[in-house]
Amino acid sequence: MKLTLASSSPYRRQLLERFGLAFEHCAPNVDEHPNPDEDPAHLAERLSIAKARAIHSQVPPDHDSLHLIIGSDQTAACNGQLYGKPGNAESATQQLASLSGNTAVFYTGVCVLNRASQTQLSAVVSTTVIFRALDAISITRYLEREQPFDCAGSFKAEGLGIALFEAIHSDDPTALTGLPLIRLCQLLEQSGCQII
Repeated sequence: MKLTLASSSPYRRQLLERFGLAFEHCAPNVDEHPNPDEDPAHLAERLSIAKARAIHSQVPPDHDSLHLIIGSDQTAACNGQLYGKPGNAESATQQLASLSGNTAVFYTGVCVLNRASQTQLSAVVSTTVIFRALDAISITRYLEREQPFDCAGSFKAEGLGIALFEAIHSDDPTALTGLPLIRLCQLLEQSGCQII
């Protein structure tokens, strides 16, 4: 069996390694901009599917073995505003200032594309995050230490970012880091890949 992670994210690679399966990873070339009036849950699922399909189109077919491609993406929303990857310190500062003292919902989409059958399974896992009240000095110190500019919501929950929260509510604790392993395990097994 061949497994490919359609992601350049080191966080997703670290999560997938927990399954103990050999896999390759490739960076998909996908436009991550939302469509007009697209809700964040749909956007996360659409992009996870698009990433898996992008890698599918890049890799030569291999009909001799099962080949599964995993795509994943994450979006967030708070008070009707969509949050993506900030890209730089200024945008990250704005994101954390607006999230301060508020509740945000993070949507992590995951897709498993079976190359042999040309079928795909996908899901979205939501995580509710309650942010502490953050002052400007705390935000600056945090961003200088972790520089989470490639993370939706401007934090790394697996690192110091956990100190920004009052609470996290989710059915899958790995979803907030970018790859919902509980749901992914189910999708992989439904696609013919036994995890344990």
